[in-house]
Amino acid sequence: MSIIVEHNKRRSEILESAMDVFAEDGFENVTYQKIADRCGITRTTLYLYFKNKRDIFNFSIKQLLLSLEADIQIIRAKNELSHTQKLLNVMFVIIERLEENRRLLSVILGYLYSVSRSDFDPDDRVRRRTVRLRHILATMLVEGIKDGDFRQSINIKDANELLYSFLEAAVFRLVILRKEKVDSLKEAIGLAVNSLCKNTFLN
Repeated sequence: MSIIVEHNKRRSEILESAMDVFAEDGFENVTYQKIADRCGITRTTLYLYFKNKRDIFNFSIKQLLLSLEADIQIIRAKNELSHTQKLLNVMFVIIERLEENRRLLSVILGYLYSVSRSDFDPDDRVRRRTVRLRHILATMLVEGIKDGDFRQSINIKDANELLYSFLEAAVFRLVILRKEKVDSLKEAIGLAVNSLCKNTFLN
């Protein structure tokens, strides 16, 4: 068991160091050797954990998304909460995870900018990475409508796009505008989610 713990600890240390290098030099300018040097290990040792720099990058994103999805499922399992409260809590926990992972977001944006200058479609890449999150939000909206918490007239696609746009705005403010927190967005999210409710002045 201690070997597994040590292995996971070393993997986490590599991820931390790699993010530093990615943030400083940009994904495209980072080499596998640079990462190994920053970690204080040989390339051979680094290969035991990750096969290349893209593997490190992808693992970091996957780790964030899996952790986020676990948090979301915990919220969704709380039957004492209304659908409105669940949706608000989910949106807020996503915002908080984005705040905590500003450095990774910076690396991701830099990477997307670099691929946008080539033949690759950055929008397609982002959508493939966030398809599960979009699906979860859409499912929560459907459940809220079905149980009478949200208005029947809600267009699921449009509402989902609205919620997702708040998350994109959070990334922009955190990375480009270098905000430490995006509490004002939380207030706007609160207004948006409450406007979906069946018992609001908009109904």
